[in-house]
Amino acid sequence: MKQHIDSLMQQNQVDALWISGAGQHNSAMVYFTGIAHLTGADLFIIPGQTPILCHGPMERDEAAKSGFQLVSYADYDFNALLKETNGDMRLAVALRYRQILESIGLTKGKVLLYGSRDVGPFVAIVQELQKLLPDLELTGDVNDTILLEARATKDEQELERIRGMARLTTRVVGNTLDLLTSHKVSGDTLVKANGEPLTIKDVKTQINLWLTTYGAENPEDTIFAIGRDAGVPHSSGTPGDPIRLGQTIVYDIFPCEQGGGYFYDFTRTWSLGYATDEVHQVFDQVHNTYNKLASELQVGINPAILQQRTCELLEAYGHETVRTNPRVSSGYVHSLGHGVGLDVHEKPWFSRPTDNSNKLQPGSVFTLEPGLYYPEKGYGIRLEDTYYVTSDGQFVKFADFPMDLVVPMRAG
Repeated sequence: MKQHIDSLMQQNQVDALWISGAGQHNSAMVYFTGIAHLTGADLFIIPGQTPILCHGPMERDEAAKSGFQLVSYADYDFNALLKETNGDMRLAVALRYRQILESIGLTKGKVLLYGSRDVGPFVAIVQELQKLLPDLELTGDVNDTILLEARATKDEQELERIRGMARLTTRVVGNTLDLLTSHKVSGDTLVKANGEPLTIKDVKTQINLWLTTYGAENPEDTIFAIGRDAGVPHSSGTPGDPIRLGQTIVYDIFPCEQGGGYFYDFTRTWSLGYATDEVHQVFDQVHNTYNKLASELQVGINPAILQQRTCELLEAYGHETVRTNPRVSSGYVHSLGHGVGLDVHEKPWFSRPTDNSNKLQPGSVFTLEPGLYYPEKGYGIRLEDTYYVTSDGQFVKFADFPMDLVVPMRAG
């Protein structure tokens, strides 16, 4: 949580955090400023001080909403710096950063860089700045020791925002179910009023409309994949594929608040009208595995333990897993889950068994999503919900929604 950041910085001998980029769809910046209309900004977090936000002059009022100390780029004569450097943009920007850092008293020590920027130009500028301020160590937080560690536990305000996204998401999923089941069927294909097949593109277009209407967006797209595509875990679906009866549909939806706020992650597998005996059997195995894992959640454990447990359970059913074959493409082929917050994938991780800081604890938000995939057989199955850990160590699912495989059609 935010209140832990100063102590985490002190424990790791970090003197400042430098967060750069826009105020939207930039999780590190949004964590501190909220979803702000800042096309480009620099935020400096120094223990014991009010954060310092550098902003463009046109966005001074937006920057002021943060309540932070403000520094305008207009306070520095960039044209003079360009003239001084004979038009060398990289050096001129680095010199302006040096002036900013000198003005806020940050010229030595260890600074961790975060944010979302065009990496090529920014790396070049940081390299130049490092030469200009040799006593400043500019580096990254590869081990998630500060910001992602703080974000790994959510406070009640953050949890409520995710609850709101859970309600919105399941509302859209319910709408999708109504859309599918209300269509007429010709042969084994769902058809629109004009007689043309209902396609993946048609469904995803409607999903996007609902998300926008309800106040969300899906910057990383939605997975709505049928048949063989459902057997490839991150296939988003082929737009022209028709929706047919008796084929598995993996519907994985992970929208966020408009502007790049908190995410929610949710998956169901459906088969319209009917499912084959084999699909029924494999679905039951995934469902049983999900229920078993949910019953074995414990505070304080590294979730990588649950990944190993998933492999044990699915191997017992006769499926190959990533534990026995890291390159497996049929069977259980991915990790059980991941943390969720301002990024759809964040700490806690399910793939870091040796990281002692990686654990389920009060405030953790994470997914459980076992699945089995057989693209060569034309099907895949995944079930996913997002959970959080309460202050007294209880595990709570954000939203309930039926897990039925077969969805009866209402239209003839």
